[in-house]
Amino acid sequence: MDLNFKGNKTTACLLLGAALVICAISGREFMANAGFDDLVPAAGFERKMLSDYFDGLRGSRMDTPVFVQNGAKSGGSVLILGGTHPNEPSGYVSATLFLENARVVKGRLFVIPFANASGFTNTLPQEASPSRIHITRSDGSARSFRYGSRDTSPIDMWPTPDIYIHKSSGQELAGNESKNLNRAYPGDPNGTPVERLAYGIMELLRGEKITLAFDLHEASPEYPVVEAIVAHERSMELAAATAMELIGQEIDMRLEPSPKNLHGLSHREWGDYTDTLPILMETANPSQGRLRGRTDETLALTGLDKAYAKAAALGRLFVPYGPDGKPLSQRVARHVASISAFLEMLSLFDEENGVTVENVPGYEDIIQKGVGSYLGGIGRSN
Repeated sequence: MDLNFKGNKTTACLLLGAALVICAISGREFMANAGFDDLVPAAGFERKMLSDYFDGLRGSRMDTPVFVQNGAKSGGSVLILGGTHPNEPSGYVSATLFLENARVVKGRLFVIPFANASGFTNTLPQEASPSRIHITRSDGSARSFRYGSRDTSPIDMWPTPDIYIHKSSGQELAGNESKNLNRAYPGDPNGTPVERLAYGIMELLRGEKITLAFDLHEASPEYPVVEAIVAHERSMELAAATAMELIGQEIDMRLEPSPKNLHGLSHREWGDYTDTLPILMETANPSQGRLRGRTDETLALTGLDKAYAKAAALGRLFVPYGPDGKPLSQRVARHVASISAFLEMLSLFDEENGVTVENVPGYEDIIQKGVGSYLGGIGRSN
């Protein structure tokens, strides 16, 4: 009995020690996701916080940086929102590219790279997603970006209800959608953390009289609304002209109307509750899909996956899928080129409220040189 007791005690101590080591490693990784990734804003950008527009976010993990640059000439205002879903990297990398390169000549440009800051601090259980992606720049250095979760962190929102009821419409959705920023608009100043975040973004749109606003996303290649523009009915004429311009540049682009009976999404509620022209855009990313294999950093960066190649051969995808996959450079190039085309069309449709932005690379520039060539100010002419 005495020997067994000593043996059990030794085993318990070893297990406790192993548990403490695991906790220390996990804690270190968790703390590494606190704060925001480093940014290198181009000259002329002023840094604010979303709590400057809605004080109910101040001091919380939902608050996030807002960058604004004013042109010398008066005009309209444009918002680029990335990171609504932090596991969709082309959205926040595209927003970062604008932030780190743009020179505003006319009007004002607002950039929110990390919309759901809480979502960047965690990944979805059982998805085995990478915690970060690394983009190599032209000088050989690397930029690191967190690869987060579609959902707000359970540290900020818990427990998850069985059914999520969208407050302003009464629409019922699965409970996990309660943590999804793109189901929370128009928000609630006294609601859940994600509803307060949505309300803060709405307050920015209203307070700054934003003319045109973009919400940048990614979707799986087997999803019908992919490599697409989704437009509110008030934005549809501008979106149609832009889609035609992009097709003329040999950038195929679907155009989808915002469903009137699907509530909580930016392209619906921004248009219904503010004067802005809302646009949501989707690029095709295999790391978002259900057909994918291992969900690692390589997949997020290259979009190469054997299952998707097979699905493409069988005609099961809604977009072309070639031997190069769907690399991040292509996905970012699509978002950046689309925003640039929208700005051109806005100036043609409404010269007074036009916004002119220079020093942003074009589609072929990004494809040929890579995203990293335009991050951190490398290659700037300003």
